[in-house]
Amino acid sequence: MAGELPDYYFRVRENGAFVFRVDTQNRQRRIDLDQIAVVNIRKGEIKPHGERELTEEDTAVIRDWMAERLELLEYRDIDDIHRAVDYLNTTAQWAQTRASDEQLEAVTDALLLAMHDLRTVLVRKKADRLLSEG
Repeated sequence: MAGELPDYYFRVRENGAFVFRVDTQNRQRRIDLDQIAVVNIRKGEIKPHGERELTEEDTAVIRDWMAERLELLEYRDIDDIHRAVDYLNTTAQWAQTRASDEQLEAVTDALLLAMHDLRTVLVRKKADRLLSEG
């Protein structure tokens, strides 16, 4: 049915989520969120909330969510980098065609240092890859 709620809800936080079981089968016909676990994606940990014991289904659903979440975060990382390339291109166009001297003065040093740092890292990583291939 299209309007049905999922059995689990994940409140995303920086390094994982709080996991809730969704309960709509109560006398007041309201939605209750019952916290069952805390997930730490970086450490790969699932900790039951309080004295709770997780069922096999709970654990399987949480592990599936963790795998999907890691995949999404990985996608977002590379998407952010592609966006950064676009921003560098639009920044170059802005600097060449529209930026005032005052605007350039305000950002030039920070941009040059950031680009120098990025170039240094990229060149070193590329050299490491070439050495490890050879």
